[in-house]
Amino acid sequence: MNAYLKELEPLDYRLGEKPLHDYLIQNAIDHPDQTAYNFYGNEISWHQMADDTRRLAKFLQNKGVAKGDKVALYMQNCPQYLLGHYAIQMLGATVVPLNPMYKASELEYFINEAEIMAMIAGDELYDQVDAIRAKTPSLQFVLTTAYADYLSENRTLPLPDELKREKQKIDDTFDLVEYLAVTEPLDEIASIDVWEDVGLMVFTSGTTGRPKAAMLTFGNALFKTAAAAQGYLLKHEDQTLAVAPLSHIAGMLMGVNLPVYQSTSCILLTRFDPVAAIQAIERYRVNKMYTVAPMNAAILNETNVEDHDLTCLEMNFATSFGMAIDEPLAKAWGKLTNGCLLFEASYGLSETHTADTMMPVDKIKYGTCGIPTYQTEIRIVDTETGDDLPPGKQGEIAVKNPGVFKGYLNRPEATAATLRDGWVFTGDIGTLDDEGYLTFNGRVKEMIKASGYSVFPEDVEALMSDHEAIAQVAAIGVPDSKRGESVKAFIVLKPEYVEKITANDIIAWSKEHMAAYKYPREVAFVDQLPATSSGKVLRRLLKE
Repeated sequence: MNAYLKELEPLDYRLGEKPLHDYLIQNAIDHPDQTAYNFYGNEISWHQMADDTRRLAKFLQNKGVAKGDKVALYMQNCPQYLLGHYAIQMLGATVVPLNPMYKASELEYFINEAEIMAMIAGDELYDQVDAIRAKTPSLQFVLTTAYADYLSENRTLPLPDELKREKQKIDDTFDLVEYLAVTEPLDEIASIDVWEDVGLMVFTSGTTGRPKAAMLTFGNALFKTAAAAQGYLLKHEDQTLAVAPLSHIAGMLMGVNLPVYQSTSCILLTRFDPVAAIQAIERYRVNKMYTVAPMNAAILNETNVEDHDLTCLEMNFATSFGMAIDEPLAKAWGKLTNGCLLFEASYGLSETHTADTMMPVDKIKYGTCGIPTYQTEIRIVDTETGDDLPPGKQGEIAVKNPGVFKGYLNRPEATAATLRDGWVFTGDIGTLDDEGYLTFNGRVKEMIKASGYSVFPEDVEALMSDHEAIAQVAAIGVPDSKRGESVKAFIVLKPEYVEKITANDIIAWSKEHMAAYKYPREVAFVDQLPATSSGKVLRRLLKE
């Protein structure tokens, strides 16, 4: 075991092996008046947070939501997202986070795949839901909410456009704050088997194919949250900042789970804006936060940033999405903040509730993802022989720890391919050095990593096939200096559309029908796609 972890052993659950909503309830007892989340100046106490969550849980229960049901969250970052997450889990139901960039055709797939019963959606996104309600028979009801409902008169930070919109009155939905006001709090929390009951389903690529729902238990979330809190020395007195998307597994761990687990106060922003982030750090003396590398670069490049006092920052765990967390960036960040540590937070994936490694803060190695976290084994496996490889040799990363998922919903073959004897075979290529530090070298899978999001070629292809002019399509990732990778689509047109439609026409249509990170930035028309005799498209030949 690495000496850093040895000093912090054993892993200790602050309140015991309980679901995180029990931690929320206890926070309201122990620290009722402390600010739990600060939303642009609205200081929401632990008491209000727990009370509103229990009221929402009771409303959901009154509408028939029970243990095992799936409820989606389709919102940008807001207090309502947090209430929804914990209210659903208080009933023993399962949270299904959906990226707010998803369009109607994507939602249709996810709702039907997971048989989602109910949804809590931002009111600005409801048009996407309404467009597919007739095609999603499992979806029984929708709650909508205006993010500005959780603003106060005391607004201390610049508001994004989403918080300046007029509230929408939407027929055939339930307004979240309206029903909270007339619903009594839930009096009995569902009985939970922490290590067996599924509290979260995250859509991920698995190994191949369209997105699959990875089933994560309440214990998976508890373990990874406790490990991150203890490994990165999080304390009750810390001030944190949540700017990464809460619907993304890393943003969820850092923004939804950690503040509740450790009862720390958290500044919550709907989305990242460098000016708002700078002001939040300075005004509220944020000392620990999670970012992705382009956020740090944006702050460093902001005009007159040196005029702000950011010396309160002590520790900034971050992820290399689109650009690397390297030593030059860390030095520039340390200079701006008078010594804040900036380093790679972890390696992880949705199937393990992320954060399978952590960086020893007393021995940071840039270019690596750190060492295996608590109770975690990592192997590097020869992709051809299946043999374990020695330090320095490159192979497939396999992970085993208490964060490992139960499998993919209704996908036994995909589960068997990824989850073997308790080990998750990640499809990622990496190396371990002599001190146990993991370096991520690339992906076995054909998944495309665009702006930090996982994009699945089959998913892009299925969505683009809805275009009336497209006979066949194949998607690959191509290097992009800003996004890491972008999607390029190779298209065989139907004969009647040849020379009658342009690449720009296809790109514009795609932009309207899929998430911003997913639609192709490049389109090439071809006469045929390279394929095997069975018809399977050979994407690797397109890359060549």
